[in-house]
Amino acid sequence: MRVYRITKARYAERLIASGGVARWNSRGQFVIYTAATRALACLENVVHLSGEGLLADFRVMVIDLPDHLQIETISPDQLPPDWFTFQNYFVCQQIGNDWLQNSRSPVLKVPSAIIPNEWNYLLNPGHPDFSQIDLIQAEPFVFDPRIKS
Repeated sequence: MRVYRITKARYAERLIASGGVARWNSRGQFVIYTAATRALACLENVVHLSGEGLLADFRVMVIDLPDHLQIETISPDQLPPDWFTFQNYFVCQQIGNDWLQNSRSPVLKVPSAIIPNEWNYLLNPGHPDFSQIDLIQAEPFVFDPRIKS
């Protein structure tokens, strides 16, 4: 399966995590966020960047998850009804932190907070099977100038 990550060009040559706080992890917990499609990866960036931030030099990372790789799934019915709100970040962070700390799988499939029935895939660089995940290529990516954040 292929997943996608859009990032600034200087970070696009290898699979690395910043350890910054996000929806599914607390600060200091290293997770690589990817999306099921280029379009969802684009939207994830748009909601997190200002309009001027979209003018930077970006790449879309095409990442291969081998079919035999274990993927744990968190479905929306396992979450509170308003899990996607900012006030409930802590609920998602607890789930993600637990997944990371217990190293249950190299990949965690989580629902998109932006589009219902779409999925993001979190990668655990500390999992022993992470080495089986391959960065296939990093393609140039330009946000359409009509996109406003």
